Amino acid sequence: MSNAKRAVVLLSGGLDSATTLGIAVSRGFECLALSFDYGQRHLREVKAAEAVAKFYGVRRHVTQKMDLRTFGGSALTAEVAVPKDRGEKPEARSQKLEGIPITYVPARNMIFLAFAVGFAEVAGAADIFLGVNAVDYSGYPDCRPAFVKAFERVANLGTRAGVEGKRFKIHAPLMQMSKAEIIHTGLTLGIPYQLTHSCYDPVGDTSCGHCDACLIRLAGFREAGVTDPIEYL
Repeated sequence: MSNAKRAVVLLSGGLDSATTLGIAVSRGFECLALSFDYGQRHLREVKAAEAVAKFYGVRRHVTQKMDLRTFGGSALTAEVAVPKDRGEKPEARSQKLEGIPITYVPARNMIFLAFAVGFAEVAGAADIFLGVNAVDYSGYPDCRPAFVKAFERVANLGTRAGVEGKRFKIHAPLMQMSKAEIIHTGLTLGIPYQLTHSCYDPVGDTSCGHCDACLIRLAGFREAGVTDPIEYL
């Protein structure tokens, strides 16, 4: 396959990023996957990313190490409790939870995309996929369409590839989907959801079932009318 069809996919190991990888594969891209060990409170998601990448036989899977605990400021990178049961009221399920929660990691998607652009430039890839969503999510500012569009402009202004005419395109195919729609799409594509992990605060390999990520995921499967294949406490 030619370099023109090569793509870098940000792969966290979660439901959304696995679906995004599946979409990129279904569109005919030769995919390279990029994951991060950034000092998060657990590495369960990194194990999930490795399993999903292996399932798809991606051309190359890189796990970049860094330590965002240097700055802290998040329940995922500091000794701060992960909020639980914030969306237990029926009217709040599967909807954007109010406020930006403490699980927001400052500038995380900005940092991840910067690495993805560098990886893509070296690999000769013009396309970058990420699984951000602006419908069923926790209210993070770096999951919005305006952010993705702005970063795409930055990528094309600040790289040799962009200046020389090989324009980067950042794809966010899940941006306007509900979690149930994402799951329906993934099931159609045969996404291995049993290999994915979404929980912010697991016990071993088992998801807590009470953090924002678990609640949104569980609500999505309920609304999709199918059973979530992973285990919960």
